[in-house]
Amino acid sequence: MASIGDALRSAAGEGIITGEQAERLEPYLTGRGACIGGASVLTADNVAMADALQAEESEQPRFIRGFHDILITIGIVVALVGLWGLGSLFAVLPAIVILAEILVRRQRLALPAVVLTVALIQWTGVFAMMMIAELAPDVLRDLERALLVFPIGAVTLAIFYWRYRVPLALAAVLVCLFLIAVNIALLLITKATGAFFVFVEYPALSACVLLIGALGLFAAAMSYDIADPARKSRLSDVAFWLHLAAAPALLYAMLSFIFLRNINGDWWGDATSPGDAAAVLAIVVVFMAIGLIIDRRAFVTSGLLSLGFAIWTILQRGGASLGDYFSVTVLAVGLVVLLIGIFWQALRRAVVSLLPETITSRLHPIYRPKR
Repeated sequence: MASIGDALRSAAGEGIITGEQAERLEPYLTGRGACIGGASVLTADNVAMADALQAEESEQPRFIRGFHDILITIGIVVALVGLWGLGSLFAVLPAIVILAEILVRRQRLALPAVVLTVALIQWTGVFAMMMIAELAPDVLRDLERALLVFPIGAVTLAIFYWRYRVPLALAAVLVCLFLIAVNIALLLITKATGAFFVFVEYPALSACVLLIGALGLFAAAMSYDIADPARKSRLSDVAFWLHLAAAPALLYAMLSFIFLRNINGDWWGDATSPGDAAAVLAIVVVFMAIGLIIDRRAFVTSGLLSLGFAIWTILQRGGASLGDYFSVTVLAVGLVVLLIGIFWQALRRAVVSLLPETITSRLHPIYRPKR
């Protein structure tokens, strides 16, 4: 008896559906216990396979469509690097615009659109810093310089998004706006208190500002996620990039409360105690749970470095007698990543099942095998 996959591939071969539709339908039908000739195909192996496929498709940003995109992207990177070296800063911007007109506006190539957006972000940052250095050398503080750089970036990227509708560009605009708000708040605190370096003199207040800004960015990311829970439109791609920025921002804003004594320095120095490391470990675990709930891996990956430092600190300063702390730490982090990655859907079902339906109904749908 033919399997669902064989039947779908046969239908694609006869032109009834496309090959891409067949690839997407197979895990969908298998995961929902579809059957051929009255025989259920839902077995333990099929559930595991469906879990893996659902995990793979649940967060799949649409910026890699094939090796053609990769080849074009390599050409873009090499050409822009060469042009930047041979020409000047002002020769790169026209090249970005011309390539965007051809590859993004006309051909709708996703990965080149991302790379060109990143190139524009870099160009804007260098241009803004160069202009500030020319107009006001050694006059402005770091916060004041940032308050001039981010608006230039926001305007440039907003124009780019208006013209080409690249999700990364819109996400970058929103990030710039939140950075502007945070910088304004820190600058007002600096002016009101007369502090020379607000992070050192008022660490708790600075940490609160950073946390509020990070929460705002996370709320913006969630608003795009909630607007497209099925993740079928451009809104989901915007949410992907926003979460990629919000996750580390929120994590390190929270960690700054633990390291208030040295908010601007070496967080994992000799003064870090096993208690500090345990608190960091707890925060990382909470972040991983959040990632499972909203189905975003950025909340897992952003905490891996802190997880490694926390484990290493607990082992070394907690009295564990090991010959190679580094290798044990790396092994522990690797095992955590593998376990979460392999059992992503099962873990997500377990965590989300604890939440009320009023919350889960607005999240990315969870895959539940039907028996």
